[in-house]
Amino acid sequence: MMKEVELCFPHLNTSCMKPKRPLSDTLLIYIVLSSISLLTATLNLLVIISISHFKQLHTPTNLLILSLAVSDFFVSLLLMFQIMFIDGCWYLGNIVCVLYYVLASTITSSSVGTMVLISVDRYAAICDPLHYSTKVTPKRVRICVSVCWLLSLFGLSVMLMNNLNQPGRYHACVGECVIVLNFRERVTDLILTLIIPISVIIVLYMRVFVVAVSQARAMRSHIAAVIHKSSVSAKKSELKAARTLGVVIAVFLLCTCPYFCTTLVGELTMINTSSSAFVLCVFYFNSCLNPIIYALFYPWFRKSIKVVVTLQILKPGSSQTNIP
Repeated sequence: MMKEVELCFPHLNTSCMKPKRPLSDTLLIYIVLSSISLLTATLNLLVIISISHFKQLHTPTNLLILSLAVSDFFVSLLLMFQIMFIDGCWYLGNIVCVLYYVLASTITSSSVGTMVLISVDRYAAICDPLHYSTKVTPKRVRICVSVCWLLSLFGLSVMLMNNLNQPGRYHACVGECVIVLNFRERVTDLILTLIIPISVIIVLYMRVFVVAVSQARAMRSHIAAVIHKSSVSAKKSELKAARTLGVVIAVFLLCTCPYFCTTLVGELTMINTSSSAFVLCVFYFNSCLNPIIYALFYPWFRKSIKVVVTLQILKPGSSQTNIP
């Protein structure tokens, strides 16, 4: 006997059919995405609380890390939509579907923009240290971050204008969540969101590490006669920060490039195949890795986590705590 076809909305003739997928695959995807979502939200919330609460951490570089943590935290919320779509049916309506894609694209673009700002920050700190404190101030960083988020939101809203004007215009049936971009729009998005930013990041970091190597050699050869100890410590801290943030950028590129390449070739919407599930899991897992990298390389992050978890931040004057 033939099995009855299962519909997303059984009372509608125009309903989409639920894709057939082994229960074991569905359960595995659910467990993986739920774990990534919970871990991502927790770790990035610790980063947000730490940098926001402790005044000593209100440096230009940390403000950029804060912006990246905010976008990574929103990624954990986006994962909830992916979890709801595991069975292949979208139950939240056409408007929410479009808003989901606008939010997801804005977060991705702002993350890439923040990576570019981090590269510029490290370039200024290593290559022009004498003018760094005057050129790169917390106020200017806040303005740059705000502009980055606003431009991301505006650009994606323009690109998705057809979908925003008529939500669900490309849906073949009820229960589908699809956003369609033509090839030209996908190529434009790839160039603006990936190729140009990556090119800028690579060029700046190549310059940073060339200068870093030359500074390290100079410090080894002239440390006793020319350079004061405090100056050496400051340069070492800047080089360590550049190395750590370089790891963050490298991991980001490794996790996001498969996603962008897939969207260029075809439509990567929600988790509807095993291949798209893998690509999206890798893409979202990057947001979970950044706080882990901070914990491995930044002593101040480990110290601030200890203060936050033990609820010492509730004590009066805790914002003035000395974080090494």
